[in-house]
Amino acid sequence: MIDLLATLGPWSWLVLGLVLMAIEAVAPGAFMMWLGLAAFLVGALAFAFPAQWQMQIVAFALISLAMVPLWRHFARRASRSLDNRFLNRRTKELVGHVTTLATPIVDGIGTIKLGDTVWRVEGPDLPAGTQVKIEHADGARLRVRAA
Repeated sequence: MIDLLATLGPWSWLVLGLVLMAIEAVAPGAFMMWLGLAAFLVGALAFAFPAQWQMQIVAFALISLAMVPLWRHFARRASRSLDNRFLNRRTKELVGHVTTLATPIVDGIGTIKLGDTVWRVEGPDLPAGTQVKIEHADGARLRVRAA
């Protein structure tokens, strides 16, 4: 086993990095990616500064440990992303939009068109073509008022 470790060179680290990245592609979890990056860095350092296998393993361990806070930083930023804050709650995204009534609101019910979708709205009686602001969304029901 020691002989195998002694023959490890820069190419071995690059191969290990590829293997770890392949594992990440098959079973994503964003953890093996960082270990793969650490292996790539050790391989690059081994090309630039030839060192014994013991130093390469220590460098891999230290770089891997340094990658953990980096991974947590990016994971925290990704979870705070505002891109998916209305995921599965599409109508909540519509609150505050100003649009035009497609049909008049009669007896509290009318429709608006947003993009390629026609929405049923509730609100005070208003003629078609009136600018309305979406005040509230509850399921597929939108409550509007005159803008």
